Parts: sequence; structure tokens; C-alpha cells
Amino acid sequence: MNNLRSTLTRVLLPVLFTSAAVASYMLHPQALAWLEFDVSEKPIRVLTGGAAYFSAAWLGGRLVGLALERAGRKRRQVPKLLLELVSAALFIAATIATVMLVIGQSWSGAIAGSGLVIAVIGFALRSTLADVFAGIAVGLEAPYRIGDWISINDRTRGRVIEIGWRTTRLFTRNDTYVILPNSQIAQQALTNYSAPNRKYRAQVEVVLSHELPIAVARELLTDAAARSPIIVNVPKPDVRVASYDIEGIRYHVRFWVPSFADDIDCRDAIFGQIDSALRDGGLPLPATGLRLLSEQVTGGAQRREIGDA
Repeated sequence: MNNLRSTLTRVLLPVLFTSAAVASYMLHPQALAWLEFDVSEKPIRVLTGGAAYFSAAWLGGRLVGLALERAGRKRRQVPKLLLELVSAALFIAATIATVMLVIGQSWSGAIAGSGLVIAVIGFALRSTLADVFAGIAVGLEAPYRIGDWISINDRTRGRVIEIGWRTTRLFTRNDTYVILPNSQIAQQALTNYSAPNRKYRAQVEVVLSHELPIAVARELLTDAAARSPIIVNVPKPDVRVASYDIEGIRYHVRFWVPSFADDIDCRDAIFGQIDSALRDGGLPLPATGLRLLSEQVTGGAQRREIGDA
């Protein structure tokens, strides 16, 4: 009921204005004749026609906004940029129609006359227009939306807090803003960690000694990863052998992260559990060329040594 009331409130005023403006435009000749006013008809026609065009653009923007909001409730939130784009297009069309009404020129003549001006302006603002058109593409295709965690070329990572006409603003985990031109984003590889689901699979790499059998290592790493309280319990973590190298056997410990905001904490917890499991079991260190620190007491002083394995 509240949603219906809110919808009617948002649409009612534009509907009234549009209806009144259209009626005035269509009936003003009869009204002038009936009132016997000796005034020029053109100014009134231009005034009422312009009011009708802009009222219709206002009403169209409200209706499109309501439709996008309803679509956003069923799926993900629709970018604000898309609504701004539609509203701007409607008001630009209303402005052009009003100008044509003032000068009494047809649409074809107006387009032909303004072609040169548009070409000059486009050349002067080509870099800005590239960002704007890239922003329009982002609004239409929606590769990311407000609140998504994204990564640009695996270097710039953050949560999307604003999608503008020219730039996209990210809020990083270091509490800093990163502002990127939309044209730059469009030319680079983008990873969205929030779509289609917030949960995703990550992995860490561990190299263990050849002395440890693969079956034992896989069980140890799987049990250690499963003890992490931060990661997603279902599906459970698993371990895959990545390579059999000179320095040791390389394992990939795969696990599910609840959201990108927890990515670093999950990796930290996984490595902590693996380190504890190796140390508690007295197993070889995951790196070659090192051995555990040994303590020797010489003349009442302690001396630590580290050497080649």
C-alpha cells in the first residue's frame, strides 16, 4: 500500500502538468477566439508547446525511473547513471523540439544545420566524450554496480561507491578513494567479485618437502584450511597438486570466501592454520635451503644458527 501511494505521489504532479500543458497547446486558438483577445497566437503556441514538451519529458523520466526501480528489486540495483541518461535524453529532445517550435523549422533542417557545430564540439571534447560514452556503456551493460567489489587489471581494487558520467569512484580497503576515467576502465580487464554472487573461490599456494607424501600433505592442508572460522564451510576447502618441482611439491589450497571484503582475512587465517599444523606435527618447512633454528649454549650465552638444509 505504501509503495502504491509513493508511486502515485511521484507520478501525479507530472501527469497533471502534462495534461494541462497539452490541453492548453491544443485549445489555445479556440480559447483566444472565445475570449476575443487581440493578441498574437505564436507566443502562446510556443509557450504552451514548450511546456507540453518539457512536462512530457518530466513524466517520461519519472515513469522510466519507476520501471528501473521495480527491475532493480527483482535483480540487482540499477545504476543511477542509466536513469540520468534517459532523463537527459528526454529533456534534450524537449529542448530541441521547443527550439524548432520557436524558429519554425523542421527536424530535418535543424539536424542538417547543426551538423557542423556538433562536429567541431565533438573534436574539441573528444577525450571527455570518450569518458562520457564509456560511462553510458557502463550504465547500459552494468558490468558493475554500486556496492560491488571490483579489480581493474588485478592492480586497483575497491568497492564501487559512485558511477558518474565521466568517472567511477572506488573506495579501497585502505580507506582511500580511487577515481578512474570510464574510458580507461573500458579498455582494461575487469573482475567483479560481487557478481553473480558475493561468495567466490580463492586459493593460496604452499610448497612442501618431497619427504611428505602427497596423500598426507593433502589431508593435512585440507584439515588445516577447514579449521579457519572465517571461510565458507560449504563447499569445503580442497587441495590440488599444482606441480612437482625441484624445491618441493607445490599445492593449491582452494577455499570459498564469503565476500571480497573478507579476502585478506581469509588468506591470513588459512596460512595461520597451515603454519600451526606444520609446526605441531614437526613437519619439514615449506621452503628449501632453510632448517629450524637451533639453540646452543656457549659460556652461558645462547647462540642461534641457521644453515642450509
